[in-house]
Amino acid sequence: MESAESLVTIRLEGKLIGPWGEECRRTWQGVQPELGAKTLRLDLCGVTFVDQSGTALLREIYRASGGEILANSPLTNYFKERIMREVEKTDEEGV
Repeated sequence: MESAESLVTIRLEGKLIGPWGEECRRTWQGVQPELGAKTLRLDLCGVTFVDQSGTALLREIYRASGGEILANSPLTNYFKERIMREVEKTDEEGV
């Protein structure tokens, strides 16, 4: 079990589209330099839709952080599995 001091959570809710994707990117850019040895947790439990650019952003965050993704429904599990699968695929291809 990780302590609160070793964990940073970005909790997303609603639709990750357009301006909300940009807000998420700003949040990630603010958190990234301060992560250090901390684990990033992307909480997608409240997410209802992710567009193509939002998916790309979540892939970028997941790849860069090596963190974990929380999901709690068939829909959010779909988002999680898609992000993880696409990262694994591009890593295998050396992209």
